[in-house]
Amino acid sequence: MATTSDKGREENKRQTGHKESASPPQRSQQQGRDRKQQDGSGGTRESRVPIAKAMRLAAAQLAELLNCEPASVSSVKPTDEGWTADVEVVEVERVPDTTSVMGSYRVQLDGQGNLLGYERTRRYARGQIDQRK
Repeated sequence: MATTSDKGREENKRQTGHKESASPPQRSQQQGRDRKQQDGSGGTRESRVPIAKAMRLAAAQLAELLNCEPASVSSVKPTDEGWTADVEVVEVERVPDTTSVMGSYRVQLDGQGNLLGYERTRRYARGQIDQRK
């Protein structure tokens, strides 16, 4: 049932020609737009996970696949598709630990941090120091 104030507002709208404004966009629609960014070509792409999260996801997913302990992430770089990270992994545990065999793996992640691929780029003893060139 309409109240006196509702009737008054309706009458005022008819006289002035004002229409009800459209309702604001749904929250989920707005969040979807917030997650998308312009890619420079007029299209959109999903935004990337933060770099710290990409680092953790790269190490965890590679460790799960290889069943090896990740020692560190030595680099993380953004790419058009998401992230590329270099993860150092203990492949063969030895005593003393400076003789353990390490592997360096390049890991590709999509923008949401899902593993797309990986490759071993280097194998070395933990105590080995790179020579400067």
